[in-house]
Amino acid sequence: MKRFLRIFVLILIGGIFIYTLYYLYNKSKKVPEIYTTEKPFYGDIINKSVATGSIIPREEIDIKPQVSGIIKEIFVEAGDKVITNQEIARIQIIPDMVSLNNSENRLEVAQLALNNAKIDYERNQTLYQQNVISRSEFQQFELSYNNARQELEAARDNLQIVREGASRKAGRASLNIVKATIPGMVLDVPVKVGNQVIESNNFNEGTTIASVADMSDLIFEGKIDESEVGKIKEGMPILLTVGAIENKRFNAELEYIAPKGVEENGAIQFMIRARVKLDSADFIRAGYSANADIVLSRRDSVLTIKESLVQYEDGKPFVEVATGDQKFEKRPVELGLSDGINVELLGGVPEDAEIKVWNRSS
Repeated sequence: MKRFLRIFVLILIGGIFIYTLYYLYNKSKKVPEIYTTEKPFYGDIINKSVATGSIIPREEIDIKPQVSGIIKEIFVEAGDKVITNQEIARIQIIPDMVSLNNSENRLEVAQLALNNAKIDYERNQTLYQQNVISRSEFQQFELSYNNARQELEAARDNLQIVREGASRKAGRASLNIVKATIPGMVLDVPVKVGNQVIESNNFNEGTTIASVADMSDLIFEGKIDESEVGKIKEGMPILLTVGAIENKRFNAELEYIAPKGVEENGAIQFMIRARVKLDSADFIRAGYSANADIVLSRRDSVLTIKESLVQYEDGKPFVEVATGDQKFEKRPVELGLSDGINVELLGGVPEDAEIKVWNRSS
């Protein structure tokens, strides 16, 4: 029995040893790699710098009132087109009590002065007609009377301006009518009827009644990294991609590069501005975010290969071209412009060449 067990154990150990050798042998055998191939193709190569930003009107004007009060009427809404001097809103004046009191007092004083001047004028007019006084003496009373009349008229106009924002002489030129200062499109009306507004003066910006801009003159405003700013210059073409508008790119022209950078998140960014070129049918809303591809150089419809197919030996590029079934040979190539993904193929292999695609593990 012991002898049987010993033989069995020896056979088991031998079997395990043989299986281990067989397993290690199979594992050490190299599985032949299968490579796919790709052909050169024609395409556009664009070497570019990328900037992010938004599209805004070149000029956006905030319309502010010349008097304080409460919005009584609004004549436009966002999206309307307006012309210069078109009425936008009407303000109901809430007069300042101090100014109102001063204006009323001025009117009363002016009325008293006129009454007194009128008495003097009429008395001396009688004396002048009786040849008691000379013409020159009478002219002084006549002048005082006319000045008193003008002062009364000015006091009345001043009181009306304080109360209503306009005088009888001004007619339609009323301060309580807010008008557009430029032609364009109304972008926003941030107030409603009943809102209180403050006039624009030297000490206060005033309440914005509406924002108006010329939507036919748009610019791209964005920022570019300091590592890229040295590659660009004014006049370069730009391709704009607007996130809200799919399958369409817009042309623009770089017109401004900031001379000073600003640090943001540890990197220096430079402000750039470009004029957007729009067709008559194009419409872009103000504030759309956009990416700008600043074209440094480009090649259109040139023979191209993927840059991942290119290998280097002693700094010289080459590709491996198929000569048979999974058989390849090295071919030096001449390369041109690259966009980081594809590269222009100037020579070295024909258009119909089957170029080896390098596997990740190789």
